[in-house]
Amino acid sequence: MDLSTKYMGFDLPSPFMPGASPLADNLDTVKRLEDAGASAIVIRSLFQEELTQEEQHWQSNVRVHELSHPEARSYLPPTDMLKQGPEEYLEKVQRIRNAVKVPVIASLNGTTLGDWMEYAKRLHQAGAHGLELNVYRVVTDVKVSSDAVEQEMMNMLREVRRTVPIPVAVKLSPFFTALPHLANQLGRAGAQGLVLFNRFFQPDIDVENLEMVRKLHLSTSAELPLRLMWLGILHGRAGTDLCVSGGVHQPLDAVRAVMSGAAAIQVVSCLMRNGPDYLRVLREGLERWMGENGYESFKQLHGCMSLERCPDPAAFERANYIHMLNAPVVHE
Repeated sequence: MDLSTKYMGFDLPSPFMPGASPLADNLDTVKRLEDAGASAIVIRSLFQEELTQEEQHWQSNVRVHELSHPEARSYLPPTDMLKQGPEEYLEKVQRIRNAVKVPVIASLNGTTLGDWMEYAKRLHQAGAHGLELNVYRVVTDVKVSSDAVEQEMMNMLREVRRTVPIPVAVKLSPFFTALPHLANQLGRAGAQGLVLFNRFFQPDIDVENLEMVRKLHLSTSAELPLRLMWLGILHGRAGTDLCVSGGVHQPLDAVRAVMSGAAAIQVVSCLMRNGPDYLRVLREGLERWMGENGYESFKQLHGCMSLERCPDPAAFERANYIHMLNAPVVHE
């Protein structure tokens, strides 16, 4: 069975890869993922806040002494006191690059240019084959318009593309007024992949202690339909490769994602629940389903139920909304 696909310009033997997460923190786990069939390794995000903290730490511990006597070397703090987060991240990229034969995709998470250009360059130098820009942002300022948010995103992508020669993907949220237009503009600006979607971790409220509570909930297959809808709408129209992230837990989830238009499939929650070897279960399950249903290649299955090829395009549109409101209630 031919599961080969193309994503971010990479020719991959299958669509499956771990998404940005702690899964790549351990080198043994990374090797197990590769053995289980991971077609690429996506490393957890380096956050802009980490870069800012590193710069502030440097300012307070080193540069504050710049005007002191040049021979007063004892003013400089020991190097092991300096924050090493971003440096450790760069070293991790290099270690993983040296340990695996598949593409290594680093991830940057932030909202403004800041030090991104420098670290995009350093990630490339450390050996990253590709870069994923995770534009995770919750806008709380009433003065910030949607146009400003999207323009900032576009500027960031263009600057990163000018800075590094490696492929760049953008990881989006579903909360945009005109997502097809934005996706098309990102493709025109040089995005070689779009990842649908990142997940916002909404806080809860402890009503007894009057506190905001932060909880991490792993995804389930229930999150997949939103992604299927937008994959189907964007396939063939965004001008770039599409990757699904979130909601793929079973082989049939993968079948639906590929039918909708996913060229690549990032999984995290199901691997954290079942272990790295579960990637093999997903790949073999997709192969088995395709064989049982007469599909010989990934290309043949890819996008067959997207908006441009679906036998019922109204399923993606307002007509489906009206139909569902008037349909009999079905209790599952």
